[in-house]
Amino acid sequence: MTGGWLEYAIVFVASALLCTLFVPIAIRLSWKLDMLDRPGGHKSHESPIPYLGGVAILVAFTIAVLLESTVRPSLGGRSELRIILVTAVVLAVVGLFDDLKRLPAWPRLVVEVASGLVVWNLGVGVTLTGVTWVDLALTVFWVVGITNAFNLLDNMDGLAAGLALIACATYFAVAVSNSQFLVASLAAGLAGCTVGFLRTNRYPARIHMGDGGALFLGFLVSYLGLKLKVSGDGYQTFLVPVLVCAIAILDTTLVTVARFMSGRSPFQGGQDHISHRLVSLGLPVPVVVALIYSAAASASVLSFVCSRIDPISVWIIGGLVGLGLSAAGVLLWAIPVYPESQRPRYSFTEQQPAE
Repeated sequence: MTGGWLEYAIVFVASALLCTLFVPIAIRLSWKLDMLDRPGGHKSHESPIPYLGGVAILVAFTIAVLLESTVRPSLGGRSELRIILVTAVVLAVVGLFDDLKRLPAWPRLVVEVASGLVVWNLGVGVTLTGVTWVDLALTVFWVVGITNAFNLLDNMDGLAAGLALIACATYFAVAVSNSQFLVASLAAGLAGCTVGFLRTNRYPARIHMGDGGALFLGFLVSYLGLKLKVSGDGYQTFLVPVLVCAIAILDTTLVTVARFMSGRSPFQGGQDHISHRLVSLGLPVPVVVALIYSAAASASVLSFVCSRIDPISVWIIGGLVGLGLSAAGVLLWAIPVYPESQRPRYSFTEQQPAE
């Protein structure tokens, strides 16, 4: 292991403390500038909630990582790290504009695709097939998909931040076991930010991260997943981050397919996510969030196991998890969430932001 446990602990604690410090400032600033997530439409909260939490996460993470790279000049990949931070900040700014101005879907998608290309050009990408253009397409698809998945997951108090924490904790464990100091440090820093943010974002939330924070987290989770390397074949390396993000992938797939099948735009917000479906069964919000956490943690444990075993066993586990998620998707689909009489037409350029 290249990095020491003390260094990881310092990055984690520093990020958590900084985010804990910045969140109250973000709350006051949100109220002062009237940057509030107001109830109405598909949103279920009953009173305005500040949504500059993403800014607190961004600032805390950036400061912690830059300080770490300064204190440890030998840290590898410093140029790559700066590019990734700039890309993540650009996505956060686009998300913040989306919060304020209700942008159409295409500007966000363009920036997300460009972010995927940036990651590929850094030499970080999917190596599943060995065919350049196919792996490039898969890389961009992964970055866009996971970035949007976490944006979509930001639909219930504590959900997106908690799943990002689980993902980062898993990335950290796999990276440490494979002596990837840079990945482990970034995962520890991002996990610390989510811990600091969850203090005021758990139910009932006092602040939301907004699209800016969700896109920032989602992009970094997608990047760390691609950066992670394990022994074995390309499928094994590819499956580990897929399992880490399995619940996010399931939620995005379920929502996208369900909206298409019901004549709705996949870019339109709605209460049709996994979390909303479980709440509609009568489960309290904290119970639903805990259940989703548990499912994500279980998939993450399997992903760590897959990083340590032989390729044949990985294929078996991957197949079984795929069958399990498919069955869960069918059961969740069966929970009614759309009024049968309402079948709105949709447009690519005119929609409410997806949540």
